[in-house]
This record gives sequence, structure tokens and C-alpha cells, in this order.
Amino acid sequence: MDSVGDRMHRLILIRHGETEWSRTGRHTGSTDIDLTDEGVAQARSLAGPVGELALVRPRVFTSPRVRARRTAELAGLTVDAVDERLCEWDYGRYEGVTSRQIHSDDPGWNVFTHGAPDGESPQQMSARVDAVIATVRSLMTEGDVVLVSHGHFSRAVLARWTDSPITFGQHFAMLPASMAVLGMDRGTSQVMTLGRTGYASDSYVDGPAQV
Repeated sequence: MDSVGDRMHRLILIRHGETEWSRTGRHTGSTDIDLTDEGVAQARSLAGPVGELALVRPRVFTSPRVRARRTAELAGLTVDAVDERLCEWDYGRYEGVTSRQIHSDDPGWNVFTHGAPDGESPQQMSARVDAVIATVRSLMTEGDVVLVSHGHFSRAVLARWTDSPITFGQHFAMLPASMAVLGMDRGTSQVMTLGRTGYASDSYVDGPAQV
């Protein structure tokens, strides 16, 4: 495998910019909602951090949802393919519902442990993410790989990349238009960078749909 300096080729995870539903905490899976004006600015600001990575022969894949595809474009990325496997967690009956509303009936609910009624279970999501990771690792022999996707999907990738159960995804956060850089060191999977943004994110309050 070629190297980037003294490091192997990388996987870059990008969550899409803010949408009205993410801002208000509504779980957004299959609903194809566009970026807010703030989300557009967030995504555009990501071009700087992406450029600083000096990507090597990148292969860029995006979720089919418009919020992901627009984020990739605004961040200055050229998309090679749209991959249905990069869609957000299927929330089933919880599509468009906030965590606060769900917890009023089920106080202990967490998507990483409970899944979604009439949607994806943690086991199903784990299998989908594992298939994506297998594809990514085969492509990393040639260059960097970029996945532009969603919050819970990215957190699931972070968990499975580190060989942890998918429930471990609840311990990570991915703000809108934020980036994580993953890599390998002598066969060990690593999270090299987490939470990189191109905007001042310290005061940004993300919607509760991340939980």
C-alpha cells in the first residue's frame, strides 16, 4: 500500500451541513430535505479543511440525499459515485420525530441500542456499515476515500472502524459539515481527526436527533 508521508491512505467521513430538520432535532432518514442557508455556509467553509488534507487520488462517494450531494459540491469535491448504502439510518416510524418526543413514551430509547420501529435495527445498520467499510478498505490501496453522508451513519462507521460494537457510536459526535479522518497504523484502525469544521463550531448547538 502506498503511503501519505509516513501514513497510509485515509478514509474521510463528512456529515452534511445543517438542514431545517437537523436544526430542530427531527430524525431525518429518507426524507430528502435541502440545506438551510446556514448549512450552505457550513458546507462551503469545509473546502478549506478538505484542501488542507492534500487528498491523494481520492475516490468520493455520497449518499443519494440532496443534503449530502450539495455538501460534497460546496466543499469542492468531485463525486465519483452515489451509493445507496451511505443513506442515513432508516428511522421507520420515528422519521421526522424528535428525541424529546420519543423519550416521552420510551425514556430509555437510543437508536444505537434500540434501532427504530419499522426501520433498521442496530444489527442491520452494523451489517450495512461493515459492507461499506470492506469496500473502502479495498479502495484505500489506491488512494484516499471520501464518504459524504449523515450523522448517525458516520457515527456507526466510527464505531465499526475501531472494531467496536455499533452501540459505541453513541459516544461519538458529528456536527453538521464536520469531518473525521480515519486511517490504519500497522494493521490497527485509528481515528486520526474528529470534529474538524471550517466554521466556528464551538458555539453551534446541534439538534437532539444526534442522540
